[in-house]
Amino acid sequence: MSKLTKISFAKAEAPQDGIVVVLAGEELALGKVAAELVAPLAGGLARPAAVAGFSGKKGSSLDLIAPAGLSLDRLFVFGTGDLAVYAEEDWLKLGGSIQACALSAKAARVTVVFDLPGEAPVDADKAALVAMGAVLRSYVFDAYKSPKAGEDAPVNVKIEFAVEDPKAAKKAWSRYEAVSGGVCLARDLVNLPPNDLGTVEFAEKAKELEKLGVEVEILGEKELKKLKMGALLGVAQGSARPPRLAIMRWNGGKKDDAPLAFVGKGVVFDSGGISIKPGAGMDEMKGDMGGAAAVTGLMHALAGRKAKVNVVGVIGLVENMPDAGAYRPGDILTAMSGTTIEILNTDAEGRLVLADALWYTQERFKPAFMIDLATLTGAVLVALGHEHAGMYSNNDELADRLNAAGKSSGETVWRMPLSKAYDKLIDTPNADVKNTGGRMGGSITAAQFLQRFTNNVTWAHLDIAGTAFGPAKHEYNQSWATGYGVRLLDRLVADFYEV
Repeated sequence: MSKLTKISFAKAEAPQDGIVVVLAGEELALGKVAAELVAPLAGGLARPAAVAGFSGKKGSSLDLIAPAGLSLDRLFVFGTGDLAVYAEEDWLKLGGSIQACALSAKAARVTVVFDLPGEAPVDADKAALVAMGAVLRSYVFDAYKSPKAGEDAPVNVKIEFAVEDPKAAKKAWSRYEAVSGGVCLARDLVNLPPNDLGTVEFAEKAKELEKLGVEVEILGEKELKKLKMGALLGVAQGSARPPRLAIMRWNGGKKDDAPLAFVGKGVVFDSGGISIKPGAGMDEMKGDMGGAAAVTGLMHALAGRKAKVNVVGVIGLVENMPDAGAYRPGDILTAMSGTTIEILNTDAEGRLVLADALWYTQERFKPAFMIDLATLTGAVLVALGHEHAGMYSNNDELADRLNAAGKSSGETVWRMPLSKAYDKLIDTPNADVKNTGGRMGGSITAAQFLQRFTNNVTWAHLDIAGTAFGPAKHEYNQSWATGYGVRLLDRLVADFYEV
């Protein structure tokens, strides 16, 4: 929905006009083109830097308006600090900071001289990462805001990177542009109001991925009843909105390779059902489909960059409402697997949706692994805050790879325990399992519940309740919805599974 910054690449040379960004390392070290650009300044950067207290420290910046001796309108100098310690997220943050300065200057066009101090030649991948940071920072959810009288229209920024090898940078950007699109799609889905994004509308959004070559299949209530998805249907029965299961397939690998499977919780609005939530903050439950949004955004990213791998994304779409037909505490539902589930709390609904979605995925697609994402519990917020997603897995290799992908991408995870001791907390004399183990270890017992529906397939569960929306804003995200999970899982696929 947002008009994102447009990115282009050109051969490195010193710009002669407009608004320009250069990068300075420690002790004001500059690249060759940047040094050539600022040479006409009396004393170079030393004098204005001394006055402003700018030393090239990471995160610092220097703003020169109509700099004397140059024909530029404005020169921004960004401090990089020690480039040797930069991770992917540092480049994203740099791009976000550049975008923020462009917006503050109300600049329609900005040139970034991307030759790094002490590096030759510059890595094209780094330039593309900075570009992605700028694009992600440019995302604004404003589709429902009316323009105010006398208010300037938002500036649509175009950023041109002056680089050593434009062709290599464009190639690197083609990948990150697709990933950026996936992140922003996920943000849009989470940000959309629940009156406009119901189950049917979400399924239609998934269907739009067919334009990228994704095969999309939508199952309605009739098909779900035939599949005996009693857990998912139980959650949906209190809403006027019909349930949907969206299946998205990207076939970029070898024909006979087992697909990687990603499963998302898609509760488009969660009132809590009969076990209704408190009114304060209930508006945020429009984001209870953050897992499904991440899976949809991931499929966009993989298809957009034509990933060489077979992937299936499955999202269960329901609304949890408390009408006369709603399921109740005390009900016993029968899942697709045949497992009976005693309902103690109708607000523990996401695990019921995932129970059937996971079983369906492993039974139909025989995947190499399954990873589910869900804004599942408030308990994970108590444990990890907004800094990490809770990760649970029955496989050490998959867990290690997710952890590595989290560190590389900056979308971090923290492994939490699974054990039979916790499993006992969801036993019940009335059915095969109950849908909540109580207050203590709530995120863990939710994962233990999900594990019963994996049929021993290699599996990981990501509880993203603390990371999908609402955390502190930072350099490359100013949105309530973060799009968390898209970059993490794209990195996992790229680093470990593409042929």
